[in-house]
Amino acid sequence: MLIKFFILLFIFINIFFNIHATEKQLIINRLIETNNLTFDFIQLTNNKKEVGTCVLAFDNKLVCDYQDSIQKRIIINDKTLVVQQKRYNKTYFYPISKSAFIKIFNKNNLINLIKKSDYQLDNNIRLTYIGENKEKIVILFKKNNYDLVGWEVTDQLQNSINFSIKIKYVNSEINPKIFKMPVN
Repeated sequence: MLIKFFILLFIFINIFFNIHATEKQLIINRLIETNNLTFDFIQLTNNKKEVGTCVLAFDNKLVCDYQDSIQKRIIINDKTLVVQQKRYNKTYFYPISKSAFIKIFNKNNLINLIKKSDYQLDNNIRLTYIGENKEKIVILFKKNNYDLVGWEVTDQLQNSINFSIKIKYVNSEINPKIFKMPVN
């Protein structure tokens, strides 16, 4: 009787892990088919709420326009992040090489992150990755079609950024000029 129990337990554990591996592969397949996304977002940074619209083009290109009083725009193009405050005519440049963005906005890095992450199923598929420097990245996907629905990042300083997205378009025509960096 005990042997039958362990055999059933072994079969159940194998089925459980194969389902997770299969879902991860389905997410990866969906990402491989995706060249760009246009989406609305809600961003919570240490409980401060911001909203807007973004265009993400793999690899490493993102432009987000915030609906706020300072007319903030964020542009990521390859290895540089720019924060523009149009109202005040200010522009700030930052490298993204050590940030979580390089893992999310680069398709190969995102696929590797998915493969190394821990799987959890609730309202969405939650894939959690904890980096060498204790940064935590959670990538969220819809469980019915494997679309990206957001990410949660906790950096080394314990700053928390939750980014929820609602995809409007996938693989649409995008003018590459929108990712042009402003002059320093």
